[in-house]
Amino acid sequence: MLDKNLLEEISKTLGVKIKQIEAVLELLEEGNTIPFIARYRKEVTGGLDEEQINEIHKEWSYGVNLQKRKEDVIRLIEEKEMMTPELLEAINKATKLVEVEDLYRPYKEKKKTKATEAIALGLEPLAKWMMTFPKEGSLEEEASKYITDKVLTWEEAVMHAKFIIAENVSDNADYRKALRKEMELGGILTSKARKDAKKLDEKGLYDLYYDHEEPVKDAPSHRVLAMNRAENLKVVNVTIESDKEKIEEYLITQVIGNEESFVNEEVKDAIKDSIKRLIYPSLEREVRTMLTEKAEDEAIDLFAINLKNLLLQPPMKDKTVLGIDPAFRTGCKLTVVDELGKVLDKDVIYPHEKYIGEKGYEARIPESEDKVVNLITKYDVDIIAIGNGTASRETEMFISNTLKKHELTTKYVIVNESGASVYSASEEARKEFPDFEVEERSAVSIARRLQDPLSELVKIDPKSIGVGQYQHDVSQKKLGEALDFVVSNAVNQVGVNVNTASASLLNYVSGLDSRISGNIVKYREENGAFKTREELLKVPRLGEKTYEQAAGFLRIVDGDEGLDMTSIHPESYPLARRIMELHKITPNMFGQPQMQLMVEFMDRRKLRKELEIDNYTLEDILDAFVQPLRDPRDEFPAPILRSDVLSLEDLKQGMQLEGTVRNVVAFGAFVDCGLQEDGLVHISKMSTRFVKDPNNIVSVGDVIKVWVLGIDEKKGKVSLTMIPPRDKK
Repeated sequence: MLDKNLLEEISKTLGVKIKQIEAVLELLEEGNTIPFIARYRKEVTGGLDEEQINEIHKEWSYGVNLQKRKEDVIRLIEEKEMMTPELLEAINKATKLVEVEDLYRPYKEKKKTKATEAIALGLEPLAKWMMTFPKEGSLEEEASKYITDKVLTWEEAVMHAKFIIAENVSDNADYRKALRKEMELGGILTSKARKDAKKLDEKGLYDLYYDHEEPVKDAPSHRVLAMNRAENLKVVNVTIESDKEKIEEYLITQVIGNEESFVNEEVKDAIKDSIKRLIYPSLEREVRTMLTEKAEDEAIDLFAINLKNLLLQPPMKDKTVLGIDPAFRTGCKLTVVDELGKVLDKDVIYPHEKYIGEKGYEARIPESEDKVVNLITKYDVDIIAIGNGTASRETEMFISNTLKKHELTTKYVIVNESGASVYSASEEARKEFPDFEVEERSAVSIARRLQDPLSELVKIDPKSIGVGQYQHDVSQKKLGEALDFVVSNAVNQVGVNVNTASASLLNYVSGLDSRISGNIVKYREENGAFKTREELLKVPRLGEKTYEQAAGFLRIVDGDEGLDMTSIHPESYPLARRIMELHKITPNMFGQPQMQLMVEFMDRRKLRKELEIDNYTLEDILDAFVQPLRDPRDEFPAPILRSDVLSLEDLKQGMQLEGTVRNVVAFGAFVDCGLQEDGLVHISKMSTRFVKDPNNIVSVGDVIKVWVLGIDEKKGKVSLTMIPPRDKK
């Protein structure tokens, strides 16, 4: 039975109906994947997409874990026979794990502390007596009752009693909640340089944080993570400054109130000790942890958005590509791949003047030109893909000059090669190209990335693809889960040709795992291309449930069944065939102009009634008839192809440029305009309106117009603006 309170909470948080949440949870419980539910169970979920389904799953999982922790805490307190109706109600009402832990804190088994030592000495009754704020008698008289061979004086007894009071104050859930909120809203995040800061930070990467402060509530994620990194490197000390006098006044009011007693000053001392030794350090750690978790979540979300946009960059279909892995001393590795990604040839050139003086290099620039020209003409190369690593811009200059000199019309493009070296050294790359050097495999990867970014990038650990910010400083488990979800969604949105896909690509298809993906490739190699989707059931370990989850995302082009090339799920084939019969549609009509006209004039209401079909399934079937091989990546702008190099000397302030967004970060976006370094568009220069999130304006892979704002020739950096000069105020 699903928890109604939790369902209502999720419904309120995510803005979806309880029935939709129940449907999603039931489908997940049955073993359905998120991509399958989003694509083929729209009629059940009310059309929820992958992101909404994933959020429901995460919120429910958190709620289940919260409920389990509540049950554990209630059991542990009841075992101590210390549960009260008020405490039970407070635990059940808690909506966050931290609130449950606050309530459990006073009853938790503690390690050795000053308070536990005092209790062991028998001073707890004295502490309780002091907290009654007695009006008669004297502290000396009462405390003297506790003098033993281990507690030698009445003053020592009071001291130990105050340790108990201090810990009790620190453990109070209401006080902690109020003071935590005060620190979150009124605290100042501060970082100060340590003694050897400049020695440890020779490049001055963190000099901004040598003497820095800002409100906790306003601290952006990238600065929180930067301060954390600087602190871990022992460059700075990071603290949260909060109004301790205000904290003290609050606790005195809460603990002592209007009581007038001869123990008041002693209790105040206990409160001060509690603040200094227990409450403040503890809450500071908690708020720092909260800040870090929030910053990590934002950084992971940013990485995920960038990765999604990178994966969904449009493929350069049907192009023969010359891939170049640039380098200075070891030479630039070249590979030519045909339109299907098959390697046709490979070579190495040494085109950089930097190494002309070395023995044997003198005649290598003309030789390098000849090799490039011969490869372009021999294989009719359409595009040259140059990796953006070391020597990239120098190689670009060489290629540009060679194309001009020999009057070749071939264009080139700079390709983000992040992670190519990881792939090149992988077992998969060694298996495919056993006789290639690592750099030659990188050149193949660079060329294929241009042809089909998605198919090539899935071979690399998503964390190794450099489109994030502080990805090494966040929870690697959370990052891995988020990025795997993004890759899976991208692969399933696009669909996979089962007869050409690598095991790496198949591994991300709904319902498949590495073993089944490997079995599909092996079956294909042994038996030839799949002729129908149904043939997949012959693959070892690929059972009915796996087939149900995967079939709709696996396409078979030029097979025996026309519907197998579409996104229509085999379970809907009877309905699709019935529509085809009614309107005399044959598979060879799929995707033709006449098909679009036929679909436009179909009576959908009549079809729904006659076939007893829901609207979601009907629309999906008709869309597949019109665009059987629809690729969502075709809607994105193609990469900018270049034939010439731009240098800093060519730039003038206000000059308009066209560039490709390479990375989006919390403070702006880096844009490749064909210069040595990517230019930065600061978040404040993205629009005349206030921009909270750069991703609301640009995405990785976007082709945008920018204007030169500033040029720093010494550092080789350019600042850009997306605000046209006429719009500036």
